[in-house]
Formats: sequence, structure tokens, C-alpha cells
Amino acid sequence: MAREAKYNTLNQPVSMLGRKRNLCSLNSFIAFAFITTVIVAFMIMMGEAPTPSEEYTKYSTVTGYFLQDDEATDPNAFDFTTSNFGLKNRQYPADADLSANSKLTQWQRFAREVARLNRDSSSKVTHKLLYLGRHGEGYHNLAEAFYGTEAWDCYWSLQDGNETSTWADALLTPIGEGQARKANDFWRTQIKDQKIPTPESYYTSPLLRCLATASITFSGLDIPKEHPFIPTIKENLREVIGAHTCDRRSSKTVIHSHYPDWPFEEGFAEEDPLWSATLRETNEAIDQRTLTAVEELFASDKSTYISISAHSGQIASMLRVLGHRDFRLGTGQAIPVLVKAERVSGVRPPKKDAPWETVSTCSKPPPAPTA
Repeated sequence: MAREAKYNTLNQPVSMLGRKRNLCSLNSFIAFAFITTVIVAFMIMMGEAPTPSEEYTKYSTVTGYFLQDDEATDPNAFDFTTSNFGLKNRQYPADADLSANSKLTQWQRFAREVARLNRDSSSKVTHKLLYLGRHGEGYHNLAEAFYGTEAWDCYWSLQDGNETSTWADALLTPIGEGQARKANDFWRTQIKDQKIPTPESYYTSPLLRCLATASITFSGLDIPKEHPFIPTIKENLREVIGAHTCDRRSSKTVIHSHYPDWPFEEGFAEEDPLWSATLRETNEAIDQRTLTAVEELFASDKSTYISISAHSGQIASMLRVLGHRDFRLGTGQAIPVLVKAERVSGVRPPKKDAPWETVSTCSKPPPAPTA
């Protein structure tokens, strides 16, 4: 005998009612998904879509520790080798736990202060000391001094050299080599007498005058074996780029032939990809390049003490990027900068293509200077 179908109180088969309920649930889900999609799309169109919190790194100079920070210090009369690198003779909060008869040097106490700053700061803040050194005198510096800045800029800087010397990717003069040896003697004395914190990482511009200055300055020093002097060659540490042949770098192969043990940063090109014969970087353009270098350095290097061998224009740019006062360096001079890097909420203004300027030139060499 055939089984009878079960009916509910509405006289509908139970199996049919279940199918209707499932269909109703599916329709409700589809309607909900459609409404949600419409709402989200509307919020995006109105610019109100929820976004994850964004942060960027803000860089600033911590002042009060070095004479170079003070407006009263004249850059033209300042020599880092006769002033303990500019480190002020002062007390620090980190001195509070020292005994009255402590024999620590000013630099040893400063190192304790930097450690305190990093220890007491939030996880979003770090402090680094950058030793920024300008190369010694190069043949291009000698030529500009001889011809005068006006004639140099409009004609001679565009040449590879004259009948007596070459200044394309200029080498150091004997005076420049002597300035680097003076810096080496200074570091040797500071390490021995002041116990200055030596760099834990080294970076240099790829231009030959900087490579030579770094080599002479730091070779043969009593530095920790765990932080050997093996500088990384970075493209973005170059001098203001363009027009002047002294700022056109040699090929990677040539650089490697001079310094075979020094590593290049990743992606370093064989030939100079940046130099232009007719255009030159503006301050805005070099500052963007410098900011990129600083961001790369702070993102990849955990060292607290870092040496950078660079150029007058490059260091001036770095001081602007780091919020330091203007402090022009003579050839062979150096400046320490205590930098605070802090992750802050917000979005850094997007980098845009900064303009380069057309160089004013002379069709023939201006008259030679008279004695």
C-alpha cells in the first residue's frame, strides 16, 4: 500500500515547505549582498570608504648636543678636528646614575645618552648619529678656484678638463689627499683618547673623489672587527647631478677596479643613468633624491652610528631633509647629526617629478683671470 504524504496545518506537503524556506533564505542573502555592494560602492564614490591607518617616517635633527646646531657657530671658521667634532661639553640626563668621580669621556657619556634616548622612546621612534663627511679637494675644486665661479659654471665645468688636468669624475689633488689623512689622524686620536663611537656602517657616493676620501679617512683605524670598514656604494649619495662633468660618474666596472672589495647597492647600473649634459638638478630635485636615500638607509640599516662620505651639495641637501640648520662644509670637513626618525600617522605628500634647470653656457672660454 502506497505511503501517504505528510501535510502541515496549511495542507501543504512538508517537503515542499522546506524547499520554499530554503529559497526564501537564498533570496534574503542575495538581497543583503546586493544592498551591501551598493552601499560600499557609494562610500567609495563619496571618498568615505574605510581605509587602514597609514603612517610615514618623519625625520628631524635633535639639537643641543653639537656646536654645529647653534646659529652662533660660523661654518666658515669651524674645523671639526679642533673642536672634538663639535660635541658640546655638557651634562646629560643619562649622567644621573654616574658616580661623581666617573672617568668617562664626553663621547662615552654621549653614547650613553643616545642609548637612553632609544631606550626611553616608543617603538615608533629611533635615533641615529650620522657622521657626514665631505670629500677632500678635487681637481674640479682647483679649476673653479682658478677660473672663477662664473667662468667655471658657464664653460669650464662642461669640459672634461684643460691642457694640464682632468676633472671629469674628478680625483683628489695632493691637498685633498692630505685633508683625508688629517681626518684619519683625527679619527685615530678620537678613538684612542675620547673613545668616540666608531661607525657601525659605512656608505659612500660612487664618485671617485668620495671613494678615495673614505678609503684614506678610515683605513688602518682601530675599529671593532664586527663593524669593519667596508662601505656600501650608493647612487643617491652623489653630488648635484647634471652638466658639470665632475659630477658624471665612472662606470661600475671602473669603480670596481679601484675598490674591488666594496659592495654596490642592489641595482647599481653599469653606466651613469642620471647625468644630463644640458640639465642640472634643482634643490627640490636633489632633496627628493636625498630623502629616498635616507628612507632606504633607515629602513634597511639597524646601526646607530653611520658614516656617509659625500659632497657639499649632497650634505647641504641632507641637512635640509633632516631639518638641520644650513652648515656649509669646506673640502675635507665633516659634521655629526643626531637624527630622530618617528613613525607618525598620515600620508607623506606624494613625490612628484621635480624640475631640473637648463644650464646657462658660454660659446667660448671667458678671458683667463689676471694675476
